[in-house]
Amino acid sequence: MTEETGRPIAARIGRAGMGERLGGFIYGTIVVLAVLVAGARAYAHAAGHIAGLVAAASGALWLAHVYAHALASSDASREHLSRAELRQIARREASILEAAIPPVAALLLGSIGVVSTRVAVWIAFALGLIVLAAQGIVFARIERLGVIGTIGVVLANLSLGVLLVGLKLLVTH
Repeated sequence: MTEETGRPIAARIGRAGMGERLGGFIYGTIVVLAVLVAGARAYAHAAGHIAGLVAAASGALWLAHVYAHALASSDASREHLSRAELRQIARREASILEAAIPPVAALLLGSIGVVSTRVAVWIAFALGLIVLAAQGIVFARIERLGVIGTIGVVLANLSLGVLLVGLKLLVTH
């Protein structure tokens, strides 16, 4: 809830806005998991480097999304984009960046020696899978799906993450 409106954030954003942000979270999480696969292979003993790769990839993809949506919006309206419109697009697409926060935090724990790099990578993967499951639940609630629908969406999200975990195992072992 917010103090100024007393309404939940989801109610203020609206269904379409939640859907767009949810899409960015799912996309961002899958990208993070894919970069973890490559990073774990390239930097098996350097969690900080892997965190840097995840952050850089997420940042680059966020910029690409902002740029592409800005061009599309400008073309569709046949007008130059205002700074306010560009900021709105950047905020909407920020969910791609936000999806990287939990895994990067886990990797940073590895980089400062709280856990080993190997453990940090697995924690980052686990957090990514948890986020994918939570995103499936959020989607199911927005869509008012029943138990079977919710399980189906969660399993679909998790299957993408598990596929990437399997790829990590194949690539790094």
